[in-house]
Amino acid sequence: MSSQSGTQAGAIELTGIEVVGEAERTARPRQLFLPWFASNISVFGMSYGAWVLGFGISFWQATLVVLIGVVLSFAICGVIALGGKRGSVPTMVMSRAAFGVQGAKAPGIISWLTSIGWETILAITAVLATATVFERLGWVGENKVLLNVIAAGVVAALIVLGAMAGYHIIMRMQSVLTWITGITTIIYVLLVVPHIRWDAIMAIPAGPPAAMIGAMTMVMTGMGLGWVNIAADWARYQSREAKGAAIVGWNTFGGSLGPVVLITFGLMLAGSSAEISEGISNDPVGALAQVLPTWFLIPFLLTAILSLLSGAINGIYSSGLTLLTLGITIPRHRASLIDGLILSAGTVYVVFFAENFIGPFQSFLITLGVPLAAWAGIMMADIALRRKDYDEKALFDGAGRYGAFNWTALGIMAVCCIVGWGFVVNGFAEDAAWNNWQGYLLPLIGGRDGVWAGGNIGVIFALILGFGGYWLSCRGRVAAQEEQPTA
Repeated sequence: MSSQSGTQAGAIELTGIEVVGEAERTARPRQLFLPWFASNISVFGMSYGAWVLGFGISFWQATLVVLIGVVLSFAICGVIALGGKRGSVPTMVMSRAAFGVQGAKAPGIISWLTSIGWETILAITAVLATATVFERLGWVGENKVLLNVIAAGVVAALIVLGAMAGYHIIMRMQSVLTWITGITTIIYVLLVVPHIRWDAIMAIPAGPPAAMIGAMTMVMTGMGLGWVNIAADWARYQSREAKGAAIVGWNTFGGSLGPVVLITFGLMLAGSSAEISEGISNDPVGALAQVLPTWFLIPFLLTAILSLLSGAINGIYSSGLTLLTLGITIPRHRASLIDGLILSAGTVYVVFFAENFIGPFQSFLITLGVPLAAWAGIMMADIALRRKDYDEKALFDGAGRYGAFNWTALGIMAVCCIVGWGFVVNGFAEDAAWNNWQGYLLPLIGGRDGVWAGGNIGVIFALILGFGGYWLSCRGRVAAQEEQPTA
């Protein structure tokens, strides 16, 4: 199952979900910084400032929530990335060790849906930003619908083509995008600093601990937990000699640096202007352009789209790999094309038919955040329990040491989902009515109108129960697997 394609830097990647060959494992931990930083440096991150303050907490409470939520969530990604280095395979192939070769298809479906959802959200944001900025420039008259159609088509095409190119081209592209996005974002900050009003920011009243937990849960699901299902995809190219602590550190640093700075600035901007805060619900990036001078709108638009495309390309790349783990036998680049078509359909729906952006977005984060948190907890426990590299051959053989199904792990994940969904609630019921079935356990802690109702602590419960349940019930199974000789 080892890849012998000998893919060179700058060439289209032919490696799918098979084991990366030793000749291609030349990456160093510091090289993980670029893809993680570039994927999370988008100005879209500033929009979280309005959403965090929307939980009814003060600026200083929100700043603490952002710091803890962002860093902790990307640290989880760093731990999961260790599996890529140990197994030389994508994230969802690596999870076969915990769930069984066939059993891993269950969390694989969740992973695929999550990646598709994120790619679509980023594409939608890019399309909405394009329309908003063009409208401010006076380029949109009665042809706004046509402009949205063209923008949606161009955005989707760029995302799919980038993802089809693969690992090496993406890495080179990220190094360029990082500089462009970083410089333009700094200019944006300098231009809008005069609009910051500290008197308004400091006047925001403090909120209860439950509101802080709810805000932190949203930050975690929107940041690191949104990427955790693909965290090992880049690390599978790491050298065998790469230090585990360095992999975790560079993942965490690269993923966290941009969001911590951007969301904190977004808190200042949203706290200073009620107009911006309200506009972000319908057009996250376009609303940020309201305070910009006209001459900077085009550079802002281009940079915003490039940064959004960067994250979406990484997502499409990994969702294509996940599709292959579900048993679909097609080349990786064709899997990315299939995901791109689905992305396009989702973009069209939200841009042309949904009433706003934030309702479907938050509902998506919470609903898939619960099973994803449960899976992450299980995988962190599995990685922590193992002392040896994964048996690469057994990851593709249901008769091998990992077996076809680990019913214990699947049962733990099911319990985590039942508990987790019971303690979360859709805060925008009118905009995502299909998701109002959640929160059935909230009467245990005060009901849907209680202080903890908006805390969405079900995501945290799922993460903790997943880790603890697997650690306690599968220690013997892992130890027995470690004693078997590697094929």
